[in-house]
Amino acid sequence: MAIRSPILNVMIGAAQKAARGLIRDFGEVENLQVSRKGPADFVSSADLKSEKVLRAELAKARPDFGFLMEEGGEVKGSGDGPSHRWIIDPLDGTHNFLHGIPHFAVTVALEREGEIIAGVTYDPLRDEMFSAEKGYGTFVNDRRIRVAARRQLIDCVVATGIPRADKPNHTEYLKMLAGMMKNTGGIRRFGSAALDLAYVAAGRFDAFFELDLQPWDMAAGVILVREAGGFVSDLTGGDGMLTSGHIIAGNTTVHGQTHKVLSTMLAKRPRRPGEAPAKA
Repeated sequence: MAIRSPILNVMIGAAQKAARGLIRDFGEVENLQVSRKGPADFVSSADLKSEKVLRAELAKARPDFGFLMEEGGEVKGSGDGPSHRWIIDPLDGTHNFLHGIPHFAVTVALEREGEIIAGVTYDPLRDEMFSAEKGYGTFVNDRRIRVAARRQLIDCVVATGIPRADKPNHTEYLKMLAGMMKNTGGIRRFGSAALDLAYVAAGRFDAFFELDLQPWDMAAGVILVREAGGFVSDLTGGDGMLTSGHIIAGNTTVHGQTHKVLSTMLAKRPRRPGEAPAKA
């Protein structure tokens, strides 16, 4: 049975409440009001409604906490004590949602003084609530989960996300993908980084890597993987995922092998002027 603190219960309740509207709207995808906010980047009315619910529920429980939101931007906290911030994505997997593909999630993380201390990722269609709090392990609903135990990358299924061709790291990504394809049992691209990381925590994927994510895409996933016994880093092997947007996750051994392959492929490209060499 999962041991949940009051703050984690608040996060779970907020994610479940926000998801109710997503479930209703998913059945009427063709009727959604959709506005375009950039190339291949859409925001739906369902996305905005979900964020509104999350913000209201979380602010009601902890009115002095700040927010970092996909649609609403950053809102500073007002407390005098330790700095806390909610990092939320009201609909991760928007393209899946808008195309009627049943793979998307609501995800919420709690950051204290720059450290992620709790996170939830909720898949409403499968009714799977992935949750973790620092020091208490990772759960899907009430079942404890852990990362996969495979030790050889060649036996592993690895998830990723593919950046668009207009992204600055697209060329680098293709080189890394080519290296990974030669060294893994299979590559998967499902369209939700939040669920990819939750699946690593559950042992469904052995590893995950992606470039140019936003903090709200991966904040909850970081603690889900870590509390499930996994290792998470940026491309240098450091802890700058939320700043750089680049992430690698897996068990300690597979993470290390993945990092080595990715670093090797990056090291083969010509360096830009003033750029430091990749760390292998």
